[in-house]
Amino acid sequence: MDNQNKNELDFELLKELYGYLFEDELLEEICTTGKLQNVKQGNYLIDIGDSITFMPLIISGAIKIMREDEAGEDLLLYFIEKGDTCAMTLSCCVKKGTSKIRAVAESDVDLLMIPVDKMEDWMGKYRSWRAFILDSYNNRMEELLETVDTLAFMNMDERVLKYLRDKAMVNHNDVIHATHQEIAADLHTSRVVISRVLKKMEREGIIDLQRSHIKINSL
Repeated sequence: MDNQNKNELDFELLKELYGYLFEDELLEEICTTGKLQNVKQGNYLIDIGDSITFMPLIISGAIKIMREDEAGEDLLLYFIEKGDTCAMTLSCCVKKGTSKIRAVAESDVDLLMIPVDKMEDWMGKYRSWRAFILDSYNNRMEELLETVDTLAFMNMDERVLKYLRDKAMVNHNDVIHATHQEIAADLHTSRVVISRVLKKMEREGIIDLQRSHIKINSL
């Protein structure tokens, strides 16, 4: 496939995903300057301390955004999926700083990487882009507040159920492929606690526990 056909294919994909948000002129610029990248499940897209030279637009798949505490333990902040970008990455782009978060591929992810200088240029050039960035900030802030509420006001049973449902929603699958240890790491607790909670949820008929996966019976 030659470059022209590849660009035309990318443009049609972009128009399908973002045509309801962006005008054709902006889509053409995104198609010309953006770089497609694939990140395999479990791999890092961005790590803490990395220099931010791009902002990601998710084409397919999902990413989980993690924050590290003083002891080096991760805490899940939120998930982002197709059509989303990460507000914390945007903030670092604006300040030309280093990343304060860790972004891990929840599933295999296809991304369009937008150079930082283009992000700034389009803020003044395209009203639709500016609205998208501001909406992204707002949406991620609401998710951060929800995370704070979860930590402050929910017991562990409620936190685990919310986590499983969120994970199912971003993956579009009610079967969760995650070990008890992986769930414990995301929720900043111990595997023993997670195993106890999951067993209780199974007795209550909320989930079915299998050797390699967890089936959610009610979303």
